[in-house]
Amino acid sequence: MWRMTDGRLDGGFDEGASLVDGIVRRTAGPWTASVHALLAHLDAAGFEGAPRPLGVDAEGREMVSFLPGQTVGNARPWPSWTHSGSALVDVARWLRRYHAAVADFVPPTDARWREGETWRPGLIIAHNDPAPYNAVWNPDGLVGFVDWDMAGPVTVELDVAWVAFSWTPLHAPHVVAAEGFTDLASRLPRLELFLRENKWQGTTADIIDLIAERLTLQLGLMTQAAEAGDPTYQRMLAAGRHLDLQVALDSLP
Repeated sequence: MWRMTDGRLDGGFDEGASLVDGIVRRTAGPWTASVHALLAHLDAAGFEGAPRPLGVDAEGREMVSFLPGQTVGNARPWPSWTHSGSALVDVARWLRRYHAAVADFVPPTDARWREGETWRPGLIIAHNDPAPYNAVWNPDGLVGFVDWDMAGPVTVELDVAWVAFSWTPLHAPHVVAAEGFTDLASRLPRLELFLRENKWQGTTADIIDLIAERLTLQLGLMTQAAEAGDPTYQRMLAAGRHLDLQVALDSLP
């Protein structure tokens, strides 16, 4: 759908976001200040593939700038652009630019993140959910990614693996079929194209091993977060997303 007017924005397991007076507003969390510090760094670096942070409104909702374009929203199957070769190339290049822009970002000492490891030098702060459902697209290609609330510390290698998993796509066959992708035989060539465009220095086998590692970490994180009371992860488990990820892990090439 084309997101042009004020109102509730489609999609997601969170409580949702709304567009009010041209500004995206959503419920803030303990991680919001840290995410806004990240987005402010990206803005200062001239990185245009992410929203700009605009503070918190009178109702306590976080505010970020609106990225105009087409999104997946609640559509099933997904729009054709999500599985196009041009989108795959755009995302691989976006990720490379993002890693360059975020490389010198040092989080505030009191930073709190919803996902990821404990920060240490050598890690980056990744989006952690740069899947097609969080992408914004227009006729010129990828605009950028929204919904940065899952951002957190991770290695560059595991970040590349997670994005490659989402866009190849290497998710469970029944999941990608529901999203409109059925050409499973093309996934390894698509993965190789993604890695070429990202200028990945390792092998395809290396990245598949890293995808397996990232999936295993994500499965543990989802369970731990749900047990700790995070309602978003509880809804994910209720919807069986952990079971889908386990199928994906078991069926990696």
